Amino acid sequence: MTITTEKGSAEISTMVPLIGDSSFIKACYGKNEGRLPVWVMRQAGRYLAEYRAVRKNVSFLELCKTPELVAKVTTDPVNKFGFDAAILFSDILPILEPMGFTVTYESGGPTVAPAIRRPEMVNELSAYDVRDKMSYVFEGVRAIKKRIPDVPLLGFAGSPFTLACYAIEGHGSKTFDSVKQFMYCHPKESAQLLEAITEVTIVYLQEQVKAGADAVQLFDSWSGILAVNEYREWSLVYSEKIFKALKSLSVPRILFVNNVSPYIHLLRDIDCEVIGVDYRMDLELAMNELPGKAVQGNLDPNILYCPQAEIRERVRAMLGNLTRLDNVIVNLGHGILPDIPEESVATFVDEVHAFRREV
Repeated sequence: MTITTEKGSAEISTMVPLIGDSSFIKACYGKNEGRLPVWVMRQAGRYLAEYRAVRKNVSFLELCKTPELVAKVTTDPVNKFGFDAAILFSDILPILEPMGFTVTYESGGPTVAPAIRRPEMVNELSAYDVRDKMSYVFEGVRAIKKRIPDVPLLGFAGSPFTLACYAIEGHGSKTFDSVKQFMYCHPKESAQLLEAITEVTIVYLQEQVKAGADAVQLFDSWSGILAVNEYREWSLVYSEKIFKALKSLSVPRILFVNNVSPYIHLLRDIDCEVIGVDYRMDLELAMNELPGKAVQGNLDPNILYCPQAEIRERVRAMLGNLTRLDNVIVNLGHGILPDIPEESVATFVDEVHAFRREV
């Protein structure tokens, strides 16, 4: 399976982008001297009354494929809470559909069919024109930027390993044993699958940026199940290839690895600007392990169930321990949970914006 990608310019700009006056973009480059920027993963989601109202009338996949609705649900939380960045409302799995998979979303989680269980199935996957088949995503990006032209917008994709997990397992899993067995037993076909997803993802993210995305995040949600050597072989090398292909676009590139701590030493030299840190790892420790990079994270989402005073105290404690603030993007250490009270989100954002280092 071969996907042809456009060649970017070899000249790399060191200039901060035009929207670079935002605290979010400045923080990505370690140049933020103003208030700390904050956004949250799953920012446009079920915790919001506005989102639930939209979902009463459309399915999840219909929402993802309707640009004007995408623009609405993406911008609603920014307007409501004053987040410093928006993230495109979509999902990591629809990119698999044109390859020959059917993606469905049920109450028990997403399902990808047919699951790859035989090595010859990798050769049966279809090549496709990303610009055509995923055009609704790029139209959504353009619609979002019309609504909030002055707010940075993050595009995103799933990492090749994470997408391969769904393609092989067929659904979510705590251990992804079928994935590990397939990759150990069929290394050639596994590499072929990962490479095919990588090539599609490069074009997918390039087109998001061309449509107006001001930064991109790669969600490596399932690599945390791997031993260090397998993480290097099955995940890191493909993330590196994606980021190198995006470098000439001169937008911040963010890598979020869920359960990153076993691999943090491997990310020092990866060619991206920001590393997202999950709630399991100390943010200051991550910063020390990643000289020259910005860090993003990492309050445990469950803290937002606490009383308002406790939320404020936890935010202050997290930020007060950091020796640097110019390269920090505040976020949760995982996606926001669907029944978190909106007033807790408002408290979280307000406390981040109010934070000042005591001299």
